[in-house]
Amino acid sequence: MQKREKIADLIQSDQLDRKVTVMGWIRSFRNDRFIALNDGSTIKTLQVVVDQENEDPALLKRFTVGAAVTATGKIIESQGKGQSVELVAEKLEVLGDCDADKYPIQPKKHSLEFLRENAHLRVRTNTFSAVFRIRHAVTFAIHQFFNDKGFYNIHSPIITGSDAEGAGEMFQVTTMDMDNIPVGEDGKVDYKQDFFGKATNLTVSGQLQAELAALGLSQVYTFGPTFRAENSNTSRHLAEFWMIEPEVAFADLDDNMDLAEEMLKYVIQYVMEKCDDDLQFLENRIVQEDKQKPTAERQPMDLREKLKFCVDNTFERLTYTEAFQILRNCKPNKKKKFQFVLDEWGADLQSEHERFLVEKHFKKPVILTDYPKDIKSFYMRQNDDGTTVGAMDILFPGIGEIIGGSAREERLDKLTQRMDEMGIPQDEMQWFLDTRKYGTVPHAGYGLGFERLIQFVTGMANIRDVIPFPRYPGSAEF
Repeated sequence: MQKREKIADLIQSDQLDRKVTVMGWIRSFRNDRFIALNDGSTIKTLQVVVDQENEDPALLKRFTVGAAVTATGKIIESQGKGQSVELVAEKLEVLGDCDADKYPIQPKKHSLEFLRENAHLRVRTNTFSAVFRIRHAVTFAIHQFFNDKGFYNIHSPIITGSDAEGAGEMFQVTTMDMDNIPVGEDGKVDYKQDFFGKATNLTVSGQLQAELAALGLSQVYTFGPTFRAENSNTSRHLAEFWMIEPEVAFADLDDNMDLAEEMLKYVIQYVMEKCDDDLQFLENRIVQEDKQKPTAERQPMDLREKLKFCVDNTFERLTYTEAFQILRNCKPNKKKKFQFVLDEWGADLQSEHERFLVEKHFKKPVILTDYPKDIKSFYMRQNDDGTTVGAMDILFPGIGEIIGGSAREERLDKLTQRMDEMGIPQDEMQWFLDTRKYGTVPHAGYGLGFERLIQFVTGMANIRDVIPFPRYPGSAEF
């Protein structure tokens, strides 16, 4: 096959009047003369000028939207508006025909719901090609950030016999015959006859295993798929999603907050520098959508303004108790404008409360610390007051919580006491407790839901639109 050049490189290059070959998919074909060609390397299309007088009419009929073609010719300065260069075709070849009458992705506006139903083809649209290029950039930036800081990437297990969150909403893994499940004398499923000899599930978090690794390598992070069998059909939940979970030995809550703030700013800055064309397209898309909405439902900031807002501001840090007092005494709460009115200390804050703190009160990203222990996980370090734990959540505009983390409880007696209080069996977690017996150290870490971050960076409203093939209740297509 001929050596092709990427359209992104051609658009940025100043080397004109030379022969090149490009390959891509037709976005439009105007007047039997102008092909708008896209190869996925950029949001932009390259105009290919067809010599219609000397071209085979049968070939011209095959230049339909969605068809894949090869074009060889001279790259010149564009004669028209909207593009810097164009290609004057000398040779054209159809690599893959497309039945234009049946092709779902027509050159018109499609609803996101329709495109979700055609997820195998939606990456060919401007919206989703932009989202997935940005997703790649964020992935790369995260690995680069941790690598430059001396962290080691740990592949935590996908199949696990423990529930890190204590939530119980897990997908079971089994090789048992569902029509003939072995049962013991007690009438319960005999998992000893299963593949692993015990009940196993798909993991909801790699954190516990990352803690084990940090207590030997000092600085580690996971970046892998996690699963939750929560029967939720909201725009914020997926059954399969990716998590970034750093764990750091010899670190406290302040170190944890510093690392998380630095990481978020680094990644967002990277995307702003590397993906401006895609961000501009997505920003314009949001602006057009907002025009159809009531003023109260519109985005408080343009997309790139929102990203800059997070990079330029030092995150405000305060305790849950301080935030609770602010929220309880604010006008929306007193006038019962919040859907969830706050009254008693200890309530779990909702997205509307978190966004009020960020967007209305402080007007900057916020880190809340020292949450009531009763609304947090067993592994979080207990504070001396006996009622709170050394937890921290980072809150962003338009989305609320984006990171959750804590100092980890390294004291064996405190950890086992908390596990007993929450009904977590110690015998099943002996491997975890061993790290508190043999050379325990203060350590801390956090979890970042990757799709939640991509939602924030791209401005996409539904989390199902920032992962290539979303998994949610009733849907495991593609």
